[in-house]
Amino acid sequence: MKQLTGSEIVIECLKEQGVDTVFGYPGGTILNVYDALYNHQDEITHVLTSHEQGASHAADGYARATGKVGVCMATSGPGATNLVTGIATAYMDSIPMVAITANVGVSMLGKDSFQEVDIAGVVMPVTKHSFIVKNVHELADTIRRAFKIAQTGRPGPVLVDITKDVTANLADYEYKAPEPIEPKTETIKDSDLEAVVKLIKKSKKPFLMVGGGVIAADAYKEFREFAKLMDAPVCDTLMGKGVMDGTDPHYTGMVGMHGTKTSNFGVTASDLLIVVGARFSDRVIGNAKKFANDAKIVHIDVDAAEINKNIVADASIVGDAKEVLSRLNVMIDQKDNKEWLAEIEELNKKFPSSYPTDVLTGPTAINKIYELTKGDAIITTDVGQHQMWAAQMYKYKEPRQLLSSGGLGTMGYGLGACIGAKLGRRDKTVVNIAGDGCFRMNMNEIMTAARYNVPIIQVVLNNHVLGMVRQWQTLFYNKHYSNTILNDAADFVKIAEGMGALAFRATTLEEFEDAFKKAMESGRPCVIDAQIHEDDKVWPMVAAGQPISTCFSAEDLEEEK
Repeated sequence: MKQLTGSEIVIECLKEQGVDTVFGYPGGTILNVYDALYNHQDEITHVLTSHEQGASHAADGYARATGKVGVCMATSGPGATNLVTGIATAYMDSIPMVAITANVGVSMLGKDSFQEVDIAGVVMPVTKHSFIVKNVHELADTIRRAFKIAQTGRPGPVLVDITKDVTANLADYEYKAPEPIEPKTETIKDSDLEAVVKLIKKSKKPFLMVGGGVIAADAYKEFREFAKLMDAPVCDTLMGKGVMDGTDPHYTGMVGMHGTKTSNFGVTASDLLIVVGARFSDRVIGNAKKFANDAKIVHIDVDAAEINKNIVADASIVGDAKEVLSRLNVMIDQKDNKEWLAEIEELNKKFPSSYPTDVLTGPTAINKIYELTKGDAIITTDVGQHQMWAAQMYKYKEPRQLLSSGGLGTMGYGLGACIGAKLGRRDKTVVNIAGDGCFRMNMNEIMTAARYNVPIIQVVLNNHVLGMVRQWQTLFYNKHYSNTILNDAADFVKIAEGMGALAFRATTLEEFEDAFKKAMESGRPCVIDAQIHEDDKVWPMVAAGQPISTCFSAEDLEEEK
């Protein structure tokens, strides 16, 4: 046992947890921690982002790409509040993250001191837990507890706020190995498993829906075995991409507002819908009262609070998805659903992708990225049309390939996440796909990539408008393009070059292919400004509040005229 300052204890606890990379931005109250970090540069890499929000998104992207806990740091006041959007993003998508902030000294709390804010209170609704540490003797165990909470059960972010005097005070420190993270199995009941097996035996038209909970539980192999035994079609949510190989013949694509017609119509026609690790988001189910009305619903989730929250289940199992699926896989017999699968295949043939293939559009650019990366890249996205095209067009082979803000829908998420993902998975090509509206939000993180020479590829699908909002204005607001036109003098190529990146502009599919090849070969951060048409749209679509069975395409609108 030895005596260390609070700051040194923070660093030692990070080392205990196997943390090798931290994203952050220093400031007055957290200076002691940064001073301690200086002495451990060979053990923990600190990445100085251009903005604290970039640090939180980078920690999130690192976590999603690696499965480890992402860590970010910031000083008090605005430094801490700048982390909040990234913390909320991680919370909505159940991403394990620990955010460490510092605050004014204990004697200065509650006095409106310079850069004082109750950050533990601010983030309470968007964290699994938030701590403020006012006693140095409680610091080590609090940090250890934070890491455990972030990873246990349904993962999520935890904030640890430390007063400045605690970072300077001395306390005894003794190394402790991290406690193992045990899967949640005590809630898995034999009676619940048997009820699900009974429904499976009766079903003639089963459909499977998979969400991000299966990725969090590292249960994709068990799910694929389950899907094979069920001989059932499989759709996914945005968060569940890669659980099923995108080229698998049983895979029908995404479900929901911009899901495929095959998935939306197939779920509607099913007699049994088994949902694993998904929360029945409004963007997935549309009108809840008209969702899969002919199907028995089975809901498998680690969080009991999700059961019957948005959709009432006929049977449910609460527990770790890996364990639940492992048990089900030995309880069910191999099914044969030739007739049902033939029906689904007819939907596939009837409703193929209707995007053009010979001009530069969002979908053709993403298809080209898929071709050039051989389907092996990690794709991060911002939020909007480009996000949906990335979900629709790239065929993800495995989990942790698509990193995207699903629940919060955070514009500006992708670039920080891309940097974090690349630093966590240096063996992978990592591409951020953004719209020009999103790129404007946090494009300053190109400087971060350039400073550390992180060879990411930033693709801007530049239509000079806020594309998804404009799509809604076109379809539902009589083409009143209120504050969605971005056709100004901004030159992303010059801006990117000015921040230290390579940059290319593409106006044709051939130019895009050439630019992307150069970007892959460069070993440097690159930005590709891909010019697409302002009225390109995401198809199919379900209008807000409507049943997913009303999914429509551009061709459907033409027929109605």
